[in-house]
Amino acid sequence: MTASTGPRAEKRAIIREHHGDRVADPYEWLRDTDSPEVVALLQAENAHTDERTAGLEALRRRVFDEIRSRTLETDISVPQRIGQWWYFTRTREGAQYGISCRTPAAGPDDWTPPAVDPATTLPGEQIVFDSNEAALGNDFFALGSFDISADGRRLLYGVDTAGDERYTLRVRDLASGDDLPDEVGNTFSGAVFSPDGAHVFYTTVDDAWRPDTVHRHRVGSAEPDVVVLHEPDERFWVGVDTTRSQRYILFSVSSSVTSEYRFLPATTPTAEPRTLWPRREEVEYDVEHAVIGGEDVFLVTHNDGAEDFEVVAVDPDAPGTGPADARVVVPHRPGVRIEDVEAFADRLVVSSRREGLTRIAVARLAGVSDVALIAVEEVVFPEPLYTVGTAGNPEWTAPLTRLSYTSMVTPRSLFELDAVSGELTLLKRQPVLGGYDPDDYEQLREWAPAPDGTLVPISIVKRRDTALPAPLELYGYGSYELSTDPGFSIARLSLLDRGAVFAIAHVRGGGELGRSWYEDGKRLRKRTSFTDFVAAAEHLIARGYTVPERLVAEGGSAGGLLMGAVANLAPTTFAGILASVPFVDALTSILKPELPLTVIEWDEWGDPLHDAEVYDYIKGYTPYENVVDGADYPRILVTTSLNDTRVLVVEPVKWVQRLRDAGADPLLRIEMSAGHGGVTGRYDAWRERAEELAWILDVLGLADAVPAAHAAPAIGADEPARVGSPAAEPSPPEPR
Repeated sequence: MTASTGPRAEKRAIIREHHGDRVADPYEWLRDTDSPEVVALLQAENAHTDERTAGLEALRRRVFDEIRSRTLETDISVPQRIGQWWYFTRTREGAQYGISCRTPAAGPDDWTPPAVDPATTLPGEQIVFDSNEAALGNDFFALGSFDISADGRRLLYGVDTAGDERYTLRVRDLASGDDLPDEVGNTFSGAVFSPDGAHVFYTTVDDAWRPDTVHRHRVGSAEPDVVVLHEPDERFWVGVDTTRSQRYILFSVSSSVTSEYRFLPATTPTAEPRTLWPRREEVEYDVEHAVIGGEDVFLVTHNDGAEDFEVVAVDPDAPGTGPADARVVVPHRPGVRIEDVEAFADRLVVSSRREGLTRIAVARLAGVSDVALIAVEEVVFPEPLYTVGTAGNPEWTAPLTRLSYTSMVTPRSLFELDAVSGELTLLKRQPVLGGYDPDDYEQLREWAPAPDGTLVPISIVKRRDTALPAPLELYGYGSYELSTDPGFSIARLSLLDRGAVFAIAHVRGGGELGRSWYEDGKRLRKRTSFTDFVAAAEHLIARGYTVPERLVAEGGSAGGLLMGAVANLAPTTFAGILASVPFVDALTSILKPELPLTVIEWDEWGDPLHDAEVYDYIKGYTPYENVVDGADYPRILVTTSLNDTRVLVVEPVKWVQRLRDAGADPLLRIEMSAGHGGVTGRYDAWRERAEELAWILDVLGLADAVPAAHAAPAIGADEPARVGSPAAEPSPPEPR
């Protein structure tokens, strides 16, 4: 560990006292980002990081150029049918954002997407929305709502130009290209048209950034908007959507552990919504409309007595109060986590997880007279690691299902699945320029024994010619039942081609191995996420993949909390730690119900404000309060954004100050015009990632490494699908 440098903030103790515990926090005053002193500190942090990383500028430029040279900058997506139009996105070299376009469909039976050329305009092609024009004059730009009316005449869109996830909602006439007078400020994301296009449903947030109210706005009307639904319970958030069939409008009310849905027939968008199942604590459910045997049903995916969820059919006219009043469509199977069911006119598509991998299954509805006769068949993929899921599919009567598929060696691929024949047709694979050949790389899975004996899966990718032990980056997240699935990354090639190994530790708290995997890494078992990650690192070292001197850990947001905890638990196991928008002052934040997300997230982390046991438990792991004086901390790079509303900038700023107090030497990079997701333009995002990768390469001892050259032809859209007959699936070894 080098001597601590960097800007130092004055210590001004602010007292926090809960459950008899009195804490003097010397850096809590840094929460005031309107203070000129705080702004000056942030600017000084950026200047210090610029100075300390100046020697990496040439490497950063090389990595940026590598990312750009491997990317087909002028490209076009496969058109997707919505109503009477084919919609697609163009990207153009030099432009930060995509351009949404459309061309007319030939007729109601036209389901073959038109052949498109990045350099050619299609007959009748129209620009629906050009984000590059909309972003002019703004340092930040993001869309939070984007919906087309069913008749194709209007566009609903919401824009954020600060990064604080407050969107201004507008309606555009697509014939003229002009915005209508309708404008609503400070909305949340996810606004939608009613199926008749006459109304807009949108949500707004309370002072704690919780989406708490659904409103209805009549397009073209100056009358006050109507509150359709307001949720006073601070643990719950609301949302709105329409079913694929366009027959119902659904309103969701959810906490982390409890759900409730209300619904309206699309023919009566101004009526009072009805409740499907009334909420019951720790019962979660989701809703999809289907027609089975000519009968309207709601397919409800729920966990009432079914830990990994099951799917039941419910009569919309007599929904009952729970699964006891319903008919089972897809039964509960322990170890198979049902995540979603999607209904089309002639089929159901079920998304699930089994043995740490995503799965897709299809049930044909033709000739099915009763839900008890539905047969679900799983689609088989050959690679040992992969991620697959449905890809949009907005049209109820579409004859084929689009799937998105990727692995750690296979670029993102778009397939169409024929539910009748089971045939998969490749529509397009993400181009990777420069002669990328997937056969130059290999992916594999290891299982690391945790301290309690549980086996933790690790997904690994490397070049086949990389000799072990090698420099290695280990990524982790492990919260909210979100899974970090194996997938392809162009930017990652800059690591792999210089001889590094990349791995993902699928720690508990995520959802990779089902609901129990999540439950074992939350609330009063949260430390399991941290010890799982350390166990994964130690396993990779023991198995000869790497050594501590050439091992970097990375995680962001709740994964940044993981990084901070790991830094305190096992500082000498890693040579470097990259923590992005890190949730490192967790106890302080979760004690403040007025802050964004706090009350909502008590179900995830526990409620330290009212529960002394939870308070003590979180205090025992929150990174800021557990920095170890004199510990031999590795190199640490922290990145954050000034306008982040999910993890406030004060958290990483305080943590960096505390690390310096302890003798560590962290660097802090603050994006001054962005939010939780960082910068938004693709070139800006590449530069941001190139800076991080340059730092990682330097820590790994690869700053001067020459990347391997590629000789094979680039992968194109006409390459045969790499999906076919089954191969042996990875399975955990027997415990030692």
